[in-house]
Amino acid sequence: MGLFETELKVVNIGLEAFMQGLRDSGVKAVQAKFKPPLVSDASLFAKAAKASARVEKANRKAMERILAAKPALTGMGIALDVIPGMRKDLILHAGPPVSWGRMCGPMRGGIMAALMYEGLAKTPEEAGKLAASGKIKYEPCHEHGAVGPMAGIISASMPVFIVKNEAHGNTAYATQNEGLGKVLRYGAYSPEVIERLKWMEKVLYPALRDAIEFLGRVDLKAMVAQALHMGDEVHNRNRAGTSLFYRAIAPAVIRTCKDPETAAKVLDFVNGNDHFFLNLSMALSKASLDAGRDVKDSSVVVVMARNGTEFGVQLSGTGGKWFTGPAPVPDALYFPGYTKADANPDIGDSAITETNGLGGFAIAAAPAIVQFVGGSASDAVSYTMAMYGITAAESNIYKIPALDFRGTPTGIDVVKVAKTGILPFIDTGVAHKDPGVGQVGAGVLSAPPEPFARAFEHFARTLK
Repeated sequence: MGLFETELKVVNIGLEAFMQGLRDSGVKAVQAKFKPPLVSDASLFAKAAKASARVEKANRKAMERILAAKPALTGMGIALDVIPGMRKDLILHAGPPVSWGRMCGPMRGGIMAALMYEGLAKTPEEAGKLAASGKIKYEPCHEHGAVGPMAGIISASMPVFIVKNEAHGNTAYATQNEGLGKVLRYGAYSPEVIERLKWMEKVLYPALRDAIEFLGRVDLKAMVAQALHMGDEVHNRNRAGTSLFYRAIAPAVIRTCKDPETAAKVLDFVNGNDHFFLNLSMALSKASLDAGRDVKDSSVVVVMARNGTEFGVQLSGTGGKWFTGPAPVPDALYFPGYTKADANPDIGDSAITETNGLGGFAIAAAPAIVQFVGGSASDAVSYTMAMYGITAAESNIYKIPALDFRGTPTGIDVVKVAKTGILPFIDTGVAHKDPGVGQVGAGVLSAPPEPFARAFEHFARTLK
């Protein structure tokens, strides 16, 4: 009876609307942060629990390889010459496999731009017809050791960075970043898009290639570690990373470029593109995570990628198998004249940064990103703290000043995701849903549950 004679205090689990009703009535109430598991089959969790010692050992092995990675920029080359399995009739794209008939607007637009850039079509109409003809083949960047932002398009003649994991011996590839707005990766294909790509091939690429060759290598891991201390998370904010890369490359460009005016234009392009480092941060993340592949019984996620139609993940312990679900539309701040109704669902390989403990997982280091979409510095800290609950380790190099230099949460564990219901947090750019338009905003989102639920179900069923 004493319960009814004391002040009522309530802990609410479930819908927050129940708590609000209590507060409106003057009752003290707090909301418990509870999410149901992603999978309802208790026998699968029991199976995972029975094998937990073996899984944890496998995860430690995978994470040791990932954390020990030494990604360095060692050179540049033309995609056809350096990317394994690249062909003239092949175009690589972001995310899991997708056919032309199921591709979203910005991916179709990016492919049309690539076909005109390659000289295989003169007009968007010709490019669209050729793209749908069956003569052009499409495969994920990730299946060729490469990554690409947004539409992620890589065609045969495009120059790519070569990033080597010097600790493990594997290599990753990524194109040069075009900048923002009407660009190929956002699905634009106007004449200025093609003209810029040609300039990047004929002028920017040779100058950077020669400069990198002169330097021998650029330590990208150290560069990212420093960028985190300067306000970047190296996915949606790359101002510090680009500045650090500029400082490293500029003297070499000046020394190796025969024409001072060309050197000036190349350096102006890098300096004027705050996102230039993005493609490098993606390649170094790919090179780091690929070292953790193919560890038997490991539940660590080594890929998160989106093709604008589906969101896909791959696990260390399940080889190259994709687990997919519908790609969500980000919550975003849109450019003037655009709304969420204009937005394409999430797209791009750039979530490889979050998979590597960067991007949204390190957003506490870059609160300006959250402020950009209407949040606060405390929100940024909360997002990062939540990610510690679904990861297998903490980075030994990438550290967050606002968290007393705690290592970033690294190595998404699909078992923890399935059990807690906490989904990976991603910050991202937003493309218009129609081809040819380009970028319309930037925002944040949580990964969809379906790929992780399917990955966990498959993983648990294969445990012996």
